[in-house]
Amino acid sequence: MRTIRHYIDAPLAAGTRIVLPESALAHLVRVLRLGIGDRFSLFNGDGCDYPAQLVSLGKKSAEAELSERVEIATESPLRITLVQGIARGEKMDLILQKATELGVSCIAPVVTERTEVKLDGERAEKKMQHWRGVLASACEQCGRARLPQILEPQSLAHFAAGDGSNRRFVLDPDAGQTLAAVSIAGQDSVSLLVGPEGGLSERDLAAVRAAHYEGLKLGPRILRTETAGLAAIAALNALYGDWR
Repeated sequence: MRTIRHYIDAPLAAGTRIVLPESALAHLVRVLRLGIGDRFSLFNGDGCDYPAQLVSLGKKSAEAELSERVEIATESPLRITLVQGIARGEKMDLILQKATELGVSCIAPVVTERTEVKLDGERAEKKMQHWRGVLASACEQCGRARLPQILEPQSLAHFAAGDGSNRRFVLDPDAGQTLAAVSIAGQDSVSLLVGPEGGLSERDLAAVRAAHYEGLKLGPRILRTETAGLAAIAALNALYGDWR
């Protein structure tokens, strides 16, 4: 039987009783119809699950008692930052959801020359809140107890200039190097750049090459933005991560 898990942005400690925030109340009680005595788990991104039991329930509030603190070992040993050219609407949600399931440690949404999505001010903040919700939901489903870090949207050139990963790859169908030619050590951190729907321009490619990104070709077919990064992450996990 699948364990019900819910993310909350609040401190958690074993042996304590907490008032469930509105988001948890809506999901656990109104949607899943949990009642007093029912059990579930809460997590807040600290790497642990907190098994809980619903102990009080009112019309507009509920309390849960946390029994213990359980460390969760579901993080990939391969530290991957997905540098994703911002895609439109549901495509971006899909990318974030599946990248979380596949174990990436960080996601950097970047604006490229061909990015069609415009984010500024209040719209950018709403989009970030929405994306964080997508990551939390994906962690609830896949068993992760740490949310991937998601960076504020920024220009590709700005991110690339400050990228701290010691292995940096850009997916490029014209590149000569394939995954078979790549060797990654256990201590390496990896950045993986994927262009938006229109791909990366020559100016984008020149900027990341200057920042020491290596071209990487996945195969003879050109993959869509919502496919390419996920395929590469899965392949890297199979070769160097926790799928071996």
